[in-house]
Amino acid sequence: MTEVKDRIAAASGPDEPSGPPALGLVGWLRWTWRQLTSMKTALVLLFLLALGAVPGSLIPQTPIDPIKVSDFLTAHPKLGPLYDKLGLFDVYKSAWFSAIYLLLFISLIGCVVPRLAVYLKALRARPPKPPRNLNRLPGYQSFEIDTAGEAGDAGDVLDAATKELKRRRFRVEAYDGAVAAERGYLREAGNLLFHFSLILALVGVAWGSLFGYRGTALVVVGNGFSNSVAQYDDFTPGRAFGGDDDLPPFSLTVNDFQVKFQQDGPQKGAAREFKAQLTYQETPDAAEKSYELQVNHPLKLDGSSVYLLGHGYAPRVTVRDGQGNVAFSGPAPFLPQDSNFSSFGVIKAPDARPKTLGFEGFFLPTAVIDKATGPVSVFPDDLNPVLVMTGYYGRPQPESGKPESVYQLDKSKLTQFEQNGDKWRFQLGPGQTVALPDKAGSITFDGYSRWVKLQVSHTPGTDLALAGILLAILGLMGSLFVHPRRTWVRVREQDGRTVVEVAGLDRGPERGLGDEIQAVTERLKPAGSKNQEQP
Repeated sequence: MTEVKDRIAAASGPDEPSGPPALGLVGWLRWTWRQLTSMKTALVLLFLLALGAVPGSLIPQTPIDPIKVSDFLTAHPKLGPLYDKLGLFDVYKSAWFSAIYLLLFISLIGCVVPRLAVYLKALRARPPKPPRNLNRLPGYQSFEIDTAGEAGDAGDVLDAATKELKRRRFRVEAYDGAVAAERGYLREAGNLLFHFSLILALVGVAWGSLFGYRGTALVVVGNGFSNSVAQYDDFTPGRAFGGDDDLPPFSLTVNDFQVKFQQDGPQKGAAREFKAQLTYQETPDAAEKSYELQVNHPLKLDGSSVYLLGHGYAPRVTVRDGQGNVAFSGPAPFLPQDSNFSSFGVIKAPDARPKTLGFEGFFLPTAVIDKATGPVSVFPDDLNPVLVMTGYYGRPQPESGKPESVYQLDKSKLTQFEQNGDKWRFQLGPGQTVALPDKAGSITFDGYSRWVKLQVSHTPGTDLALAGILLAILGLMGSLFVHPRRTWVRVREQDGRTVVEVAGLDRGPERGLGDEIQAVTERLKPAGSKNQEQP
């Protein structure tokens, strides 16, 4: 017995390792590709792309507002550098966001291309032959023909079945003693169109992010704007943007601005109309043209669009220093803080001597003195304009080269004026002047102008992305409302009788299959025929 076991062991050779065989490099690559191109992975990547865009809305972005980014780094010395390393100050150009975008693009292509080949093959394929046991299908009806055994009667039934199924938009194929039909090919076409449209939308968004740009500029009425990067208050270029050479060389001047507000009722103060009168030149040598710029009616210039986004007030002020020299003169845009256009702003006079001067406060277009809160604006139109401000002074500082906001006053090295032991504040109407404490100079409220906020954008991939969205809706409708279905009609002999069987199968959730099988049966059933008992 022992010798037999030894011989068997010797014949079987050495012990083979148990478990599945190693995949190898090619196997691992194939497995990785299948995982990447699965629909589950595409959905996960789409979710990650949406999740990755959230920091771009919550954290200040360098291309949009570098000053806020600088302030964030100063205020958060530990968290700021970490955000910077993670690319959270420029999310849409970070390596990780680009990786998610690229993987989603590859995943969608990997999903669509193989399915497209399978779909094209299915389009060329014939409807399948009827299964052996039609009575096992969810939809089934049968009846007998009285004149059994006559080939003509069977042929007439199959001819009638062919016409009826074609009328119901089935693709029909004749077999020996049977007819096979299939419809609903557009369902898979809808699925493919939906996925292809996502690729198209991604291409459009990528195209726009590479070659497009968007910027905003605040222009005081009477002033002009030239389309160069230096003229923008904030500017967001695409990755492939090449500087001023890629900007169309147009220029414009804001000649006038009209606005109408609701005068009474529950929506008193709401803007009913605002429009700007422009003159523009498409090139420096082109003739000057006029245009009335309104909301949702942009000015189109060489592929770029100029939009009217907002408006406000810019008090015109003259500041004289302690030596009597003009340290500042001109309009200073103030930003609206509420629906009544109480506008906050600052005025900087860094060249004033012997002390630098700065002011901050409010412009109130319709000022009313409130005993509890002080001066407030009660209407957005300029019915009683008043400038309410306070002043600061400090030692002259050398230029640091650090960007500063024209809407914020850095008071870290300034001291607020005082008078009689209290913080000094003043209130001016148009044409009024007030002397600064300690003979530091004076400030005059010369009047005010209006300003408009313009957005200039160039998004070359918008039409492509819009086409992708529309195609996605169309594909989704096809996949939801088209129901694939197979139907068979067979004539067979059974115990000397001619039996006609009608059966169907839904390739998906059943939706009215029994009703259609019944309707087809009634159309094919000759007068006087009788139904068979259903299993």
